[in-house]
Amino acid sequence: MRLVLGTKNPGKLRELFQLAADQENIQLELAPEEFNPEETGETFSENALIKAKSAAVLTNAYSLGEDSGIAVDALDGRPGIYSARYCEGSDDDRRHKLLADLKLIPEGSRGAAYFCAMALVAPDGRLLHQTTGEWCGQIAFADSGNNGFGYDPVFFLPELGKTVAELDSETKNQLSHRAQAWHKMLEFIHTSCEIQ
Repeated sequence: MRLVLGTKNPGKLRELFQLAADQENIQLELAPEEFNPEETGETFSENALIKAKSAAVLTNAYSLGEDSGIAVDALDGRPGIYSARYCEGSDDDRRHKLLADLKLIPEGSRGAAYFCAMALVAPDGRLLHQTTGEWCGQIAFADSGNNGFGYDPVFFLPELGKTVAELDSETKNQLSHRAQAWHKMLEFIHTSCEIQ
């Protein structure tokens, strides 16, 4: 099964490749260069569906939209769906803005959660299935670790005593919000009569 991802982010493609390593019947690929949908949804699920439909229109293939981000308790859930647009610049710039916005927030009040929503659409744009995943943690006081992207170096997991960026890929792929949503989606793909 050819499955086009509604993203041009190679980091997300790499994670899903790793998570689908044993799925010989699924060939993942990034959306084409002209993929650039306007994310007008008010939730992760709405934006995931927008991306999936846009990819399907461009490729006439089964397409998977994914939208994810981080919600911080002390910031009333921000940056949320605006995680990738929290400020201009790079992942480093967005992390540094987040740390600056939390500089007066003490250790016990830095709770946060990663959220992921996925939407699978048919080549004609029909929604087939949606899934979600959630991963709870805290925002650290500084970057730590090199494995990952986005907010991983500041997303601290108290039960493991590490940031996500300090985890090996195998551990991350067992626990992450994206892994949770993807495993649910794979279960649907393998049991769907339409896709088989």
